[in-house]
Amino acid sequence: MSDKDSSSSGLTFVKLVSAEGSEFYIDRSVACAASKTIRTMLEGGFREATDNVIHFPEISNYILEKVLQYLYYQVKYSNSTGRIPEFPIEPEIALELLIAAKYLDA
Repeated sequence: MSDKDSSSSGLTFVKLVSAEGSEFYIDRSVACAASKTIRTMLEGGFREATDNVIHFPEISNYILEKVLQYLYYQVKYSNSTGRIPEFPIEPEIALELLIAAKYLDA
């Protein structure tokens, strides 16, 4: 599978790179639906729109991974009419996670 496409499913993925250089892949439609910042980068005239790679030099591995979990959680429950389960956040990372979420407008 390439960075951009999965030919069997037709999904398009975006590679997000953390401060430490770790690579995370997220479905492009999920990323665009849940984060206004990522959507702007991918739909605008930015290099990220053609490369499908976004570097986040200020966001650590653990925080970026937690943000991605939240983006999928947000999309999954955005139209839910039932009880929405709590999204677990460890108190020791809450501030750093809040800063990253604010930056990503998620």
